[in-house]
Amino acid sequence: MIREADEKDLKGILKIYNDAILNTTAVYKYKIQTLEERKQWYEKKKQDGYPVLVFEENNRVVGFATFGPFRESPAYKYTVEHSVYVHKDYRNQGIATKLMENIIKIANEREYATIVAGIDASNESSIKMHERIGFKHSGTVTKAGFKFGKWPDLAFYQLNLTGPKIPSEE
Repeated sequence: MIREADEKDLKGILKIYNDAILNTTAVYKYKIQTLEERKQWYEKKKQDGYPVLVFEENNRVVGFATFGPFRESPAYKYTVEHSVYVHKDYRNQGIATKLMENIIKIANEREYATIVAGIDASNESSIKMHERIGFKHSGTVTKAGFKFGKWPDLAFYQLNLTGPKIPSEE
């Protein structure tokens, strides 16, 4: 089941996110987050009106997805960058795809023009999933970070959405 996250889901979200920090290059962070930091993240998402979705199976959060601003400048207001993470024991079961379909639907309903994904260039399964649902490669930043003694590249993918009916510069 996919639904809006609530505060009781934060422990499950935190477990998935911290595993990604410790064991993957999906997140270019070194230190795991605390529950308090995840609460602040969640409250900021809610305050700013961004969705946080969870995929729940047997009363357990096994994946989550969200989006937020791509860049701070006002001209970027129609572009969002998303995140999607799945618990290590539930990957390759279509959960990320289902979460992405929901995130894309919400972004379209809110009249965003573009949704961006920053994906570690070695993450072939994430790249393939994004390509399957229509994302196109839009560039790669080489040596974008330093993690696990290596210099990973960050590939950007984008999906053009319907966008606003009447875009504005206000």
